[in-house]
Amino acid sequence: MTSPAPEFQVTLDCVDPHAQARWWAGLLGYAVHDAHDFVTELLESGVLPPDDAVEVDGRRAFRDATAAADPSGSRPRLYFQRVPEAKAAKNRLHLDVRTRPEDLEAEVARVVGLGASFVEFNSQGEHRWAVMRDPEGNEFCLT
Repeated sequence: MTSPAPEFQVTLDCVDPHAQARWWAGLLGYAVHDAHDFVTELLESGVLPPDDAVEVDGRRAFRDATAAADPSGSRPRLYFQRVPEAKAAKNRLHLDVRTRPEDLEAEVARVVGLGASFVEFNSQGEHRWAVMRDPEGNEFCLT
C-alpha cells in the first residue's frame, strides 16, 4: 500500500505579505485567504494582541502573514511571511509559471503590467523562458 503524496505549500519571505499575496494571486488566478473571522475571534478572546492584526481591504488580517491558494485546490498554496530585511541575493528556490511558448512575449508584457520586472530571455535548445522579478525582487520564470 502506498502513502498519498504529501501536501505542501511554498513560503515566501517578504517585507509586505499582503501586497505580495495580492500580486501573486493576481498572477496565478489564486484567492487571497480571508482570515477576518478567525482574527476577530482571536482578538476578542484576548489571544491575539491588537498590534498583531491589521485591516486589509476592510477585513481583519494577521499583520505579519497571509496566504493565497488555488480555488480548485489542485496547485500548491503560497504563504507569505513578513521578514525585517529586504531581499538581498538571488533566490535559492524560484517558481516557474508555465505559459504556451507562442504566448511568452505577450505573457511577459502582461506580467510587467501587473508590476513585475523583466530580467532576460534564456533558452536551452528550443526551450525558451523569461526570467522575471516580482514587486519585491523575487525571481521567477515564465516558461
